[in-house]
Amino acid sequence: MNLLPQFGFAELMLIAIVALIVVGPKDLPKLMRSAGQFVAKARRMAGEFTSAFDQMARESEMDELRQEIEALKKDNVFTKTKQELDESLAPLKDELGKEAGAMTEAIDKVESAPETGAESGAESEVESDGPPADEPVKS
Repeated sequence: MNLLPQFGFAELMLIAIVALIVVGPKDLPKLMRSAGQFVAKARRMAGEFTSAFDQMARESEMDELRQEIEALKKDNVFTKTKQELDESLAPLKDELGKEAGAMTEAIDKVESAPETGAESGAESEVESDGPPADEPVKS
């Protein structure tokens, strides 16, 4: 949207002729120079205004996006589901930990128990690859 009116060639020529008659040919270059400087300042100010307005709009959008992200982080379904699962599985984990501890203790007791003669003989029979000594070998 352009706030300044659009001038065609005919309008510009009419303004130039009126300025030449009113100001005169001697002061016309000075007037044109000052008018050009004024237009340049006006354009610069308009550019600064629009850039400041755009920056405020971007900052406002960024603030809204940050708020949405924070809300999504707080309402994260996956985090809530994970927390609920952890809470429901905590008793099971504790029970499994106790059972694992009991099994470890039982294994340690078996490993640290002294071997008896019957057990060592049974192990030697199991370990031999050949037939038992009591049975004759069939040919």
